Amino acid sequence: MTRIATRPTPFRVSEMLRQGGVHPVLARLFAARGLTSIQELSSELNALIAPSGLLHIDAAARFLADAIAAKKKFVIVADYDCDGATACAVALRGLRAMGAQVDYIVPNRFEYGYGLTPEIVALTQKEKSPDIIITVDNGIASIDGVAEANRRGIEVVVTDHHLPSDTLPAARVIVNPNQPACGFPSKHLAGVGVMFYVLLALRAEMRQRGIFDIQTQPKLDSLLDLVALGTVADVVKLDTNNRILVAQGLKRMRSGHMHAGIAALFRVAGREARRASPFDLGFAVGPRLNAAGRLEDMSLGIECLTTDDEGRAWAIAQQLNEINLKRREIEADMQDTALLHLDDFQPQESSTISVFDASWHQGVIGIVASRLKEKFYRPTITFAPGADGWIKGSGRSIPGFHLRDALDLVSKHAPTLIDKFGGHAMAAGLTIRAEAFDAFAAAFEKIGRDWLSKNQLERVIETDGPLEDAFYTTQFIELIDAQVWGQGFAPPVFCDEFRVMNQRVLKERHLKLQLEKNGLRYDAIWFGHTDSLPDMTRVAFRLDANEYNGVTRVQLLVEHAEPA
Repeated sequence: MTRIATRPTPFRVSEMLRQGGVHPVLARLFAARGLTSIQELSSELNALIAPSGLLHIDAAARFLADAIAAKKKFVIVADYDCDGATACAVALRGLRAMGAQVDYIVPNRFEYGYGLTPEIVALTQKEKSPDIIITVDNGIASIDGVAEANRRGIEVVVTDHHLPSDTLPAARVIVNPNQPACGFPSKHLAGVGVMFYVLLALRAEMRQRGIFDIQTQPKLDSLLDLVALGTVADVVKLDTNNRILVAQGLKRMRSGHMHAGIAALFRVAGREARRASPFDLGFAVGPRLNAAGRLEDMSLGIECLTTDDEGRAWAIAQQLNEINLKRREIEADMQDTALLHLDDFQPQESSTISVFDASWHQGVIGIVASRLKEKFYRPTITFAPGADGWIKGSGRSIPGFHLRDALDLVSKHAPTLIDKFGGHAMAAGLTIRAEAFDAFAAAFEKIGRDWLSKNQLERVIETDGPLEDAFYTTQFIELIDAQVWGQGFAPPVFCDEFRVMNQRVLKERHLKLQLEKNGLRYDAIWFGHTDSLPDMTRVAFRLDANEYNGVTRVQLLVEHAEPA
């Protein structure tokens, strides 16, 4: 089910980048990932696409500036994941810096579900009495919620990045790069990125009105650590524009210019902010923040990102770490149960996976779907019980299968099957009746069979081919680590043939290896794999600098191996 392939590299582009001063291996890597010019490598803020390209952003800026001048009260309605929490923190910090009176509310996902619902509008009015609601990382599908806000005399500004359905909510203004007729070149902004852009436009509008000048305006670049975290954690494609946002955020973290909450999350995760990488944001910092929204209430995560008190930030980071440990325990139990459900599962006979268990936790099903998708390489939706006979599903997909479009098609073919759904190509959520599970699973499987070929259901480890002997060095690893890699701009994976000199199983779980090529020997490890390899093996690997007893050595992290 898994094979190794080499990415094609356009030689002329690679050579042009090399002649422009790019390291020869990096030139090859960048060309293979679709870069066509040196300009696309710029990580400077002035290379960002201008805010004016976003549809309605100028109208949003004028409306918000008028509302601030009129001392209107804003309430941010946030989503409960890392993107939603960082977007909320960016909105709170940025709007307050512009003189706005602003508060926030984050719906408890288990009571209210996702987005701006009529119930959330009622709760917001009761608790916060806003004149204006601003949604961050949600709202594009909140047709009933926006209608309810309008009925109550509350104006709504929607900032979102999710894909819209055929009807848009009747909000005062919508800023979303994915709404119809928006010509913004980067469709991959995260929710936090959209909110950051709204603040840039608002600041420009207030400069134009003479409220600020270049010297007195708020320094919005101080928010880029939050923008980088939300962008990486939401696994949006790191196109040129997103790479600039992430690179700038990482630069701030590495130089110690980050918010107290992010510094505390690095510390509690045992990671060094001075060497911050996208990997740290996606796998160490992000999950600890996400855990609050998965198991409890994201208000704790938002407080962590908005406090300037280092002691308070550290106390919250420790709480978030405890919640994350609990989340990992629940996840491990759920994964074991999922594998029992799939005991008879034959991947070659199925194109999709749908699993439901009455004991599962709603907040963790997305991670379990992701783990099952990785294991079986099939679009996967896992379901947990909701209220009153409803079950909630969270799905993860594979390249070539647009999950939200698939759910849309199920809904069109069987209009009574899905109550509501939303999401992206690679991740989506839905609600159905418990008794409709089998019918949904069959309908979803039919679409999988119609859309996916046998080749698409085979996992391909894309590699960058062989690496020259001279670059198996810690200096070259530092050079790679200084770049911004991530979703849609994959970190380098090299591939070559090695002689296996030595192999043993570590802790009954991992394969420790010594590999040899051209008379040079390399330590390697294949995590989560225990089957031994043949003497001559083709290995797909990442480079890692392994520090042990004060000595740093190059180690190969094996992604996959097959007989040479």
